[in-house]
Amino acid sequence: MDIDKVRTLSDAELEDALRDAKQDLWQARFALSTRQLKDYSAIPLTRRSIARILTVQRERAAERARSA
Repeated sequence: MDIDKVRTLSDAELEDALRDAKQDLWQARFALSTRQLKDYSAIPLTRRSIARILTVQRERAAERARSA
């Protein structure tokens, strides 16, 4: 998921996307440990998606703190 798409999501959608991405990461790591993972690039891509979501959440929290 690219950063522009992440920025268009609402706060609730960000929470859902973060939960889904963490679940995907867990599943990919489990598949890797059981040698069932075919696409090894799934793990770093998922980690980057999680980082993007967390970045947008932090930006919004900082913006709320500045405006309050």
